[in-house]
Amino acid sequence: MSRALVKTDQDGGVLIVTLNSPENRNSLTMEMREELGQIVDAAGRDRSVRSVLLTGEGSAFCSGGDFRMLQTSSDTWSTHRRFRGLSRWLVPLITLEKPVVVGVNGHAVGGGMGLALTGDIIFAAKSAKFMSGFFRLGAVPDIGMMYHLPRLIGMARAKNFLFTGATMTADEAEALGLVHRTTPDADLKKAALEEAKRLAEGPSEVMGLAKILMARSFETSLTDMFAFEGLGQALAMSHPEFKEGLAAAVEKRPADFVAASRQGR
Repeated sequence: MSRALVKTDQDGGVLIVTLNSPENRNSLTMEMREELGQIVDAAGRDRSVRSVLLTGEGSAFCSGGDFRMLQTSSDTWSTHRRFRGLSRWLVPLITLEKPVVVGVNGHAVGGGMGLALTGDIIFAAKSAKFMSGFFRLGAVPDIGMMYHLPRLIGMARAKNFLFTGATMTADEAEALGLVHRTTPDADLKKAALEEAKRLAEGPSEVMGLAKILMARSFETSLTDMFAFEGLGQALAMSHPEFKEGLAAAVEKRPADFVAASRQGR
């Protein structure tokens, strides 16, 4: 039996997803993309999964595109089919209606950096580094990089980073707000998992709804965003998570959002 290129484990409401090809620095082979797609699809449908933690095995989080695949499959139609395939794993990951925490355990290069930016909250080991690398190959940034990076750090900083071929340290990423927190390398998984557990114990489904609405904010008018907020709030306030949160606030007790969410199944 072949080894899984993406490992999964569940800790309470947290699905831990680990890129598991350290010998090639977790590069995004077609096989790894396929496994990621299957895992993301299952996580979206499994209501016992209330948050996701994505990290990598070994010394790198993800080194981006697989060079061997690019050498043989960069013709027009192979490239077209590969990017059409993104709709089966990357878009569902970005739009997953559950909080996603990413733990960047080492270098995140090219598409690997794009993958890291899919996280709602990003932790980075002190030794982690973020690199683009696309222009070195004569390729445009992909895996969502041109969508996420300007939104997260601003257009000017995004252009400066990409066009200068810079390497961003974990501390620099934290200073820009790209990374929520840096940790000593040995503490990364523990810190990221603690945050994923905290999110899983919160109003996970309502946070997922807010996440989808916020994704529209850069392309939507103020009037339309108010409309989305109103519709979203009507949906949120009909959910057992809201009823539990309000009751807990009134009764001055901790809210049990996990138990409340089970009532809505």
